[in-house]
Order: sequence, then C-alpha cells, then structure tokens
Amino acid sequence: MKSSKEPSVALDSNPEHALPATPKARIGIDLGGTKIEVICLEHSGLVSYQKRFDTPRDGYESILKALADAIYLADPETDPGLMKPIGIGMPGAVSKKTGLMKNCNTTELNHRNLAADLGEVLNRPVKIANDADCFTLSEAIDGAGQDYHCVFGVILGTGVGGGIAIHQTLLAGPNAIAGEWGHNRIPLERLQSDIDFPWALDRPCYCGQRDCIETWLSGAGVAKSYEALTGERWTAAQIFENPDQSEATQKTFQQYSQLCALSLSTVINLIDPEIIVLGGGLSKTPGLCAAIAGHWAHYVFSDQVDTRIESAQHGDASGVRGAAWLWSPSAYSTFR
Repeated sequence: MKSSKEPSVALDSNPEHALPATPKARIGIDLGGTKIEVICLEHSGLVSYQKRFDTPRDGYESILKALADAIYLADPETDPGLMKPIGIGMPGAVSKKTGLMKNCNTTELNHRNLAADLGEVLNRPVKIANDADCFTLSEAIDGAGQDYHCVFGVILGTGVGGGIAIHQTLLAGPNAIAGEWGHNRIPLERLQSDIDFPWALDRPCYCGQRDCIETWLSGAGVAKSYEALTGERWTAAQIFENPDQSEATQKTFQQYSQLCALSLSTVINLIDPEIIVLGGGLSKTPGLCAAIAGHWAHYVFSDQVDTRIESAQHGDASGVRGAAWLWSPSAYSTFR
C-alpha cells in the first residue's frame, strides 16, 4: 500500500542496454515491507508466472539477493538478448537530487541505488517507480481506466497517494510529485455547514505539516476518527468491514466519504479527470464509490460532475502489473 511518493520517477539501471521497443514480456515486482510479489506479464496482459516471497529484514544485501533469486525463478534466461526487463514498484521513491532511494518503509533501502545495484547483479535493466504510479499505470493501460484519456489513480490505505495518467502515459513533472494529493492540507473549512463534525482538527502528519489529507483518509486516520467517537481502538478494516454495524461505524463512514469527496473535488477542479480509480485496502469498503459520488457535486466548481469513480479492476494486483508495464514504450511522459 501506498506511503509517501516523493518523488516518483522510473530509473533505468543501465541505459546502454538495448531493448525492443515493445518487449514481448516483462517481469513486475511489488517490493513491500513484508512480501515480495513477482509476476511475468505477457504483452497481451496475461500473467504467465506469479509467486510471493517474504521480504528479508536483515540487511540490504539480503534484499538484493532475495530479489535476484526471485527474478531468476521467474526468468532463468541467461542470454542477455532474451532476458526480460525488470520493473519494480515500491512505497518509496528515488531522489532526483541524489539518485538514491528515500522514504522507503523498508528502511534498509534508503540511501541506496537499488536500480543500479540490482541491475549489476542481474546484468539486465531495471526500472523503479512509486507504487501509486504503478497502480495508476496498470489501471490506465488495461484496467478500469483503459477507455479514458485522463485517469487519476488513488491509493487509500496505510498512506494516501495518487498518480496521473494521460493517454496511458504517466505524468511526471520537474519535481516528480504529480498526483501527490495526500500531502495537501484538507480544506475542512469548505465542508457543508449542516454536517455534524465532532472531530478535533490539527492532526500532525509525519511530513511535518498538519491536517494533511493523509491524516484523515489513511487507515490510521480512520482508526483515530473512530477512537475519538467511541474510545475504542479498532483497525480501519474492522470499522469498515460492515459500515452499518453500529451508529459509530456509520458516522465514521459518513465522515470518511464526505472528506473523500471534499478532497477529490480539488483534484477534479484542477485536472478534471474522466475517471478516478480507487485502490488500496480502504477502497474495498462497501458502497464507498457511490457515497463519494453522492457528495462531491457540492464542492466541484461546475454545474455537473461527469467524472466517474470506480474501484480498481485488478484489485491488489494493479501495483505489480503496473511495475511490469513500466517497460511500455510510453509509460512515462518525456516532461521530467
């Protein structure tokens, strides 16, 4: 699930490697704090290989070895001309200033050049991108957003993040933070005046700011809202498994859908996407898409809201699929 995406770029570990314009198959990897998922994605979108491994937590070298072993199992090819390219998605990013990893929840990766180091071990090219960008790319290419020109992908989970795809191409601006809506301040003063809002404001965020969207819409934010109502510490999954199970869960869900609508209205006002695709654990909450769509007209600067909102077609697999799609010829815009 998504954490901070600062910044989000795809790096080629070895630019002199020559690859066909459209590789027939690619290896995609979802590198998380507890598990490594590896797939082989055919050009048709068919997953021909899939396996999960535990993520080692005893040092950087052990993670490199685990990744290399997993890749060799997925593609044992030894001919450099036939080796499949590697794409990796992860909650973290590559610093445009240093070229090294930063903001990774697997802290052993921070301040390391993962793409170059793994590329050297494997003798094949590697691209790395933030997991929210990978999610967005997957859903834009062959998921819920494949029939739309402008797709905004949203991760609602441990963190809150997003990505923007235009014509199935990820947008990456000069700061590599396109789609980073989770670390804008939530405009709580714009809530409808008739909404009962008993929650205290001024929530601190790990980024150093206060009342970031992430502090209200992440799993931890949901748990905090519920605890403020009941005094009980439940997980977001327990609270939203059945939003109608109690008055407190109903109120927490109503607050959450209102705040999602309010926050996403700023995205609609800014880039006017044709579709918003929700992913992450909280996106599975029953009725969430409909509830958000039912609220956002009040906040969008238009006499109608034709933007669609849907859950991810590929569900939890979107991130790893998007990592493989990083090898699409036009995965990233040239504006970097």
